[in-house]
Amino acid sequence: MVEVFGLVAIAEVVVGGLLVVRIAWGPSVTDRVVALNAVSTQATLALLFFAAFADRVIYLDVALWMASFGYLGALVWARFLERGLL
Repeated sequence: MVEVFGLVAIAEVVVGGLLVVRIAWGPSVTDRVVALNAVSTQATLALLFFAAFADRVIYLDVALWMASFGYLGALVWARFLERGLL
């Protein structure tokens, strides 16, 4: 079962890499913000699965912080878009 956690963590990193390409070549700013939020989610999931793979509980705290700030970052970008500042 531990090997499955490692494979899922690697798959999450690959999906995050594809989303980084979407951030670089997104057709609009809105698409880029959505992709940035998705990258944050994928990185959090990758860290959670890596924590299970490595059997390290300390990484769960880091994943919780990443999820919290990734969500807040998406809200800030959405607020900038709403006000027309970008």
